[in-house]
Amino acid sequence: MAPTGDPFPQAANHWDLDTLYADLATAKGKPLTPTEKLHLRGLLCGCSPSKIAQTLGKNCKGVETDLCATLYRYVKSLVGKGSEKIYSWRNITSWLEEAGYTSPPAPKSAMGKSFHEKFNITNINFENNQITIEVFLQITIPLPLELPAQNPDSGEDNSHNGMEQN
Repeated sequence: MAPTGDPFPQAANHWDLDTLYADLATAKGKPLTPTEKLHLRGLLCGCSPSKIAQTLGKNCKGVETDLCATLYRYVKSLVGKGSEKIYSWRNITSWLEEAGYTSPPAPKSAMGKSFHEKFNITNINFENNQITIEVFLQITIPLPLELPAQNPDSGEDNSHNGMEQN
C-alpha cells in the first residue's frame, strides 16, 4: 500500500519545483500528472527508481518503465539533450542542475548573516472536508554588532554627528 502525504518533501528545499513543473509541462505539451511530479521529486531527492518504487510501494520495473516513457524524455527535451543516452538516473538531476533549476540560496540579511528558521508541523487534522495544519515557526535574525546611538527622548539617531544633545 502506498504511503499518504509527500514522501519526498525535501525536493522543495533545493529545487525550484514550480518553474520546473511549468517548463516540463511545456516540453510535454500538457501538465505533468501527480505521479510524474511525485517520481520527479523522488529523483530530485537523490532516490534511484528502485528506491522510489520501494518508498511508494510500487513495482520497480513499472517505475523504471514510467520514467523512461515520460520524465526522462521531457527532461531531455527541456535541457536540449534529446539525442543523448541516459546512462544513469543521476543524469536527470545533473542536467537540471546545470540548466539552473535549483532554488536560490537562503536569503541573507542586510548585515550579511543568514536567517535561521525552525519549522515543525505539530498537528494535521482532517475534518468536515477541511485540512487543518498546525505549525511551529521560529525565525532567528542576528543583530548587528554595533547598534546606532539613539536619543531615548526623541528616538532620533544621533550617531551621524557624534554630538550629544543637552
